[in-house]
Amino acid sequence: MRIARLPVALATAFALVALPGAAAAVEYTKMEPAGSKVAFQYQQLGVKLDGHFKQFSGQVSFDPAKPQTGKASLDVELGSVDAGSPDADSEVVTAPWFNVEKFPKAHFESTSITAKGGDSYEIAGKLTIKGTTKDVSFPATFKADGNKGTFSGSLSIKRGDFAIGEGDWASTDIVAGDVTIRFDLNVAAQ
Repeated sequence: MRIARLPVALATAFALVALPGAAAAVEYTKMEPAGSKVAFQYQQLGVKLDGHFKQFSGQVSFDPAKPQTGKASLDVELGSVDAGSPDADSEVVTAPWFNVEKFPKAHFESTSITAKGGDSYEIAGKLTIKGTTKDVSFPATFKADGNKGTFSGSLSIKRGDFAIGEGDWASTDIVAGDVTIRFDLNVAAQ
């Protein structure tokens, strides 16, 4: 009888040891601006230029085991722009460009997160700039490191779709119409 109980006892012991690891799903619920970045790339007179935003905040709820239930939002302070030079910084906040006085923030709100295999996802949502909201979708990756992780990705927009560069600046002869937004957003489990 004791020999018959040994396999059951071993199976129970292995199950108890394995259970904590299986139940250790992590939900990332805090966006951490430190080390995160929201940047952009555009062309002026055929030359690629880079810029970034110094201030942004967001909210996240993401469990890699259930990505379809995930949600994320991001607010970018457009007045915190660094477009590469003081002249560019003071120009891009004016009414023809970002019109920061009337529209101080850009906003993104996710509508779906779809797993694509491995650490790859497709994120869809609504992007609002200068009072105009457009549906967008883009690929992103999520790399977990214990209780911390990083979402990275990029999306391309047409600046004219959001009235970025009005009047004389609406033409794409000097400043190209395509803008690529790149992000690395650090998140943590609370």
